[in-house]
Amino acid sequence: MIDHLICDCDGVLVDSEVIADRVLLETLSQTFPGVDFHAAVKAAFGQQTSRFLDGIAARFNLTMPHDFIATIDHNIEIALAESLCPINGVRDALRQIALPAAVVSNSHLARVSASVRRAGLDTIFGERVFSAEQVARPKPYPDVYLHAAQRLGVEPARCVVVEDSISGLNAARAAGMKTIAFVGASHIPAGYADVLREMGISRIIERMEQLPALVEAGVRGEFGDVQS
Repeated sequence: MIDHLICDCDGVLVDSEVIADRVLLETLSQTFPGVDFHAAVKAAFGQQTSRFLDGIAARFNLTMPHDFIATIDHNIEIALAESLCPINGVRDALRQIALPAAVVSNSHLARVSASVRRAGLDTIFGERVFSAEQVARPKPYPDVYLHAAQRLGVEPARCVVVEDSISGLNAARAAGMKTIAFVGASHIPAGYADVLREMGISRIIERMEQLPALVEAGVRGEFGDVQS
């Protein structure tokens, strides 16, 4: 039985990943001219910026400038303020779901809260917004999902999570929650749904219009013991 809905933010509520990736690539390329970061940035999907940059520094033998993360975050904030849009159909879909809803993200709490407001979803989620900066380890570890469940006063097994990234899906499943994969954001590569199916993930939606009926099936107990 499902009685709580939890949504990732970037790539589920707002179409922000494509914006963040563009800014990340531009900032890296301006700082380290002559280095081709295109393939590496494509692999940033679902990672915290700090962990991604640690990998970049090791891979290319680079020394990141002081406060480089702050520079990237600042640039991303400017770009999000200028062009962030909600995922198509997400507001109508969430309004049709009669469950308490929360947001769980790897991004900074202030950014997540701002994105929720810009998308016009703050009345749906209220104060139920959680960030990996509130716990010891980010996704793909389950910490932030377990933290959210504890704060919400709900058993993890009674939550269904909407995620776009493999790391997020793994985090939710490790927390003991059911999952739904959303593959309709702009940054999702071709064939991604097939990759998820090969991982054993069967609840996959391409449009937010599909979400209410799938959540309702979970409320009726039709998910059984299948996590995803």
